[in-house]
Amino acid sequence: MAEAMFHMKHAANPGKRGSRRGLERGKPALARGKGDFWRACANLQLGTLLAATAPLSAQGEEQPAAPPPGPETGTVIFTDQENRTAGGSEVERSFSYSWPAEVAAVPALVRRFTAERARMLADQKADFTEGLSYADAEGCFGCNRDLARDWSVVADTPRFLVLSGSVYVYSGGAHGNTGFEALVWDRQARKAFDSKRMFTSAAALQAALGEGWCAGLKTERAERLGEEASAVMGEDDIFPCPPIADLQLYPVSSDGKLFDRIELLAGQYVAGSYAEGVYEVTLPVTPAVLAAVRPRYKAAFVAAK
Repeated sequence: MAEAMFHMKHAANPGKRGSRRGLERGKPALARGKGDFWRACANLQLGTLLAATAPLSAQGEEQPAAPPPGPETGTVIFTDQENRTAGGSEVERSFSYSWPAEVAAVPALVRRFTAERARMLADQKADFTEGLSYADAEGCFGCNRDLARDWSVVADTPRFLVLSGSVYVYSGGAHGNTGFEALVWDRQARKAFDSKRMFTSAAALQAALGEGWCAGLKTERAERLGEEASAVMGEDDIFPCPPIADLQLYPVSSDGKLFDRIELLAGQYVAGSYAEGVYEVTLPVTPAVLAAVRPRYKAAFVAAK
């Protein structure tokens, strides 16, 4: 008999972003192989899921969503679990979705995330049910499902709320995979958009941040890999330094007023093997970065001191 559990908690304290390097749920030995192959394998499922989650138009305008839930003032943590017996084995479906108090204070974001949560939960339930149909007398290999969607605050200025969205997906196999995205809420324009839309072009971002990003990544990889670094960071590196276009970009503020730093994040398989985890490099806002900012957002940035 199926057992389902539902839980929704409103925490008193606002949620803040923690270390994203701890999101992986188990790490195998350092993978070897062509970087593009591993990235394609990991991103196939995550890419499909993330593409279906953001109700934005091509112009980045917020689209109508489901009616808003009741008043929510604190951190919201929604969970839904289901345990079943299939073919003599116990299998489980686990789902969670959370957002911090800063999001709860913006009704439009609450509507957006509530609608996304409903879609993701429905899709997971359908996938779980389909998997159970393949159970046999020996059990249901690969039937367990785990999906965790979390939003956290990276920066909060008078005009902008910068959010980091992560999604962990496990649907059988050796391990799950985690994907990320960057979302900016503009309080003045009342719309949400990808953070890279604050800049004129991918080429401008690459010119302004590419050199610093690659230097920072090289240092991080060397520290993380230790003696193995020379084996994977030579001229034939299977994971060459990825372009800024392949990363998540988060404007960061030191004083809570203006953006003076840029945090760049490379998810699993983007800059290294699964075992290496997530790479983060923070760079100062320089005159070159300021030159790449779209005119309507320039007032929100300042060169780092």
